[in-house]
Amino acid sequence: MSVEIIVSRLKKLYPNGYFHINRDPFYLLISTVLSQRTRDEVTIPTSQKLFSVFSTPQEMAEASAGEIQELIKEVGFYRVKAQRIIDISHMILMDYGGIVPDTMEELLKLPGVGRKTANCVLGYAYDQDVIAVDTHVHRISNRMGLVNTSTPDETELELEKIVPRDAWKEINGLMVLFGKQICRPTSPKCDVCIMNDICPKII
Repeated sequence: MSVEIIVSRLKKLYPNGYFHINRDPFYLLISTVLSQRTRDEVTIPTSQKLFSVFSTPQEMAEASAGEIQELIKEVGFYRVKAQRIIDISHMILMDYGGIVPDTMEELLKLPGVGRKTANCVLGYAYDQDVIAVDTHVHRISNRMGLVNTSTPDETELELEKIVPRDAWKEINGLMVLFGKQICRPTSPKCDVCIMNDICPKII
């Protein structure tokens, strides 16, 4: 199966891409931490609410866990995430001079930050060529037969081998939209899918 065809069709389906993303590194980092095991419909307004009160690493580092919890209580695991946000903010201030690091190695040192979160920051905030693999990208890539992997980290490595480098940054946003609207985890809309002539699940 040609990954180029899939990427081309997704670009036509979503010409604006993942257009609502705030590309400020700190905002993107914290909102991606909030998004873990939480739907975008909840994450986006919660991030906006949090940053309307505390907008910098300094402000979040000085906030109490209770204050953060009250602002983010709609997201899953909000108590754990509140403490992570405070710890991340402290670390950015103390170890990185208040600037979100721009390498995978340094981002992975931050509490609660895995490869998916780090790649979102590197790709969307710092415009680096990376592939951020979340549950949508992992599921769709396997469902479409692009890869045969067990974990998102394995999917990332395999996609890097086959996806044209100029599409690396886009693939996450495109597949997230596709995975939410068409290629859903359950009850996918195969009858209206633009991939149904090439998807191995259909043919």
